[in-house]
Amino acid sequence: MSRIGKLPVTVPAGVTVKVEGNKVSVKGPKGELSRTIHPEMSVKLEGTTLSVARPSDETAHKALHGLSRTLLANMVEGCAKGYTKQLEITGVGYKAEPKPFGLQLALGFSHQVQYKAPAGIKLSAPQPTQVLIEGADKEKVGQVAAEIRALRPPEPYKGKGIKYAGEVVRRKAGKAGGK
Repeated sequence: MSRIGKLPVTVPAGVTVKVEGNKVSVKGPKGELSRTIHPEMSVKLEGTTLSVARPSDETAHKALHGLSRTLLANMVEGCAKGYTKQLEITGVGYKAEPKPFGLQLALGFSHQVQYKAPAGIKLSAPQPTQVLIEGADKEKVGQVAAEIRALRPPEPYKGKGIKYAGEVVRRKAGKAGGK
């Protein structure tokens, strides 16, 4: 058995799960998600636990087993608690400003960069140099964080740019001065 795949997913109070064949829908206080699981995997809801079973011990089935279980666990946790990612902006004059459509970023370009938030994602800037991304879908939260970071990734000489909170940027020395 797959070590991850065989673990049951416990459904917390306040979260409802509906299984219709291979389509799993999860509804909770933080949002509503649905996903179609691979047709060869079977999903069962027994009381407050979700379990995934595989048809055989083939390598492909073993991989799908763990993947399917993890995707379901992420859906349940996202609808119950939600996911957050934090970005830090470093650089003189670099800042983020929340707008109704998403974020307006000043990143040293000749123009302001406007990032429109996709559905189900909440963007905020508690400080001008911090960006907080919140949502129920773990994949979407991570993708939005990566897209915002890609607008101006941190550079190694002065460290200017957008980085994940806690990310360490390896710095380079730069040019040797004089003769």
